[in-house]
Amino acid sequence: MSIPLDVKHPPQRSFKPRRRGLSPARIVAYERSAVRWGMAADGPELSFHEVFGYLGEPVLDVGFGGGEALIELADTRPNEQVIGVDVHTPGVAAVFEAIEGRGLANVRVVEGDAAEFVARIPRRSLSVIRVFFPDPWPKHRQRGRRLIRPEIVDRLVPLLRVGGTLHLATDDADYAEQMRTVCDATASLTGGVVERPSWRPITRFEQRGFDEGRRSVDLIYNTSDSSPSD
Repeated sequence: MSIPLDVKHPPQRSFKPRRRGLSPARIVAYERSAVRWGMAADGPELSFHEVFGYLGEPVLDVGFGGGEALIELADTRPNEQVIGVDVHTPGVAAVFEAIEGRGLANVRVVEGDAAEFVARIPRRSLSVIRVFFPDPWPKHRQRGRRLIRPEIVDRLVPLLRVGGTLHLATDDADYAEQMRTVCDATASLTGGVVERPSWRPITRFEQRGFDEGRRSVDLIYNTSDSSPSD
């Protein structure tokens, strides 16, 4: 049977929702915090000044997992205005708890698809985009699900200010090579593989990789003024 030419297949997602149950007490706290600190994945374009109430350095943290790195960096860099995006409910809950417990008023959280949320971010508004240890989708047939691929990077880069930073990290060697290839082919990015920054927190996920003999690779790219202006 032939397939009509006008049929559009949905794009492959780079994640699977991970909605393990929370305890009743955490559900109550989660829902209370979500009203104050949560953001919807879809909606009108954002103003970081209106969201945070002050001028700062806007940061997008994509796929923060358990939240350890996001929390530590937000705690030590209060000038950064961090919006974290993830689909892992326990991780989102952990970040909400840190916001409340540590007074991290410089953090907001989106539980949803980063590829959808980026439509809300103004062009040339971000200082940094961090993507630490995204799902490597190791099977060959799953490679199309990887987050760092040309069509996604082409959407992320125009959100960065001139001189803004795209910081990637992975402990999957094949994925690291794909990240390098995709970013090197993006005309408005300059950079590459760097020594692991001492300031980047070690998460439980990264430590597990160390224990299993995997080596982390960091890639840092900066934007030039050759980014598309349309």
